[in-house]
Amino acid sequence: MNSRDLILGRVRRALADVPRDDTPYDQAVDRDYLREHGNRSVEETVELLAENLADYRAIVHRCTDDELPALLAGILAGHGSASVAVPPGLDERWLSATDAVRVPDRGESTPYDLDQVDSVVTACALAVAETGTIVLDGSPDQGRRRITLVPDHHVCVVRVPDQVVSSVPQALELLDPARPLTWISGPSATSDIELDRVEGVHGPRTLEVVLVSGGADDPGCR
Repeated sequence: MNSRDLILGRVRRALADVPRDDTPYDQAVDRDYLREHGNRSVEETVELLAENLADYRAIVHRCTDDELPALLAGILAGHGSASVAVPPGLDERWLSATDAVRVPDRGESTPYDLDQVDSVVTACALAVAETGTIVLDGSPDQGRRRITLVPDHHVCVVRVPDQVVSSVPQALELLDPARPLTWISGPSATSDIELDRVEGVHGPRTLEVVLVSGGADDPGCR
């Protein structure tokens, strides 16, 4: 008897006296947990997102839709970025004010190629306020997962309040589980047993999030 047969045999013996349960999976688990914590207004939810993003050491900017191209150009220039990876579906207007060389998201690009790119600019699927999390789903304006993992500087644009939800349960109701979801809470970081924090190990060392609102009365960039 090999190890696999031994383990499966133990599982079968442990389940021998357990009644068969044909309850569908989506009904088998009690899901009456809170969908969000507290009763916040839309404005308060956006503020919570900004606060938690900053708490995770992301750099947060705010602007109106008209101000977005100039803000992105300033962010890239401030980072010293001469090149920027661009998803195929990204709004061309977003990068219209920058002179950085556009590097298209191509299937044949190697990790080495992407490592030579200074920054990447993407949209997102949505953002979760309670956890300060940005979610990407591989849509055309976000590109392949690897373009947001290899370059050292990621600039992500979030439309507020349309793309902001309060909680993870609310996010899961809106996301397609069949898509390649990437959940980002701050720049990539890890700590060793002595709690020495190292950033940039599993993804970008620097994450900048732009919260974009489109109303005429919205406050400008900051």
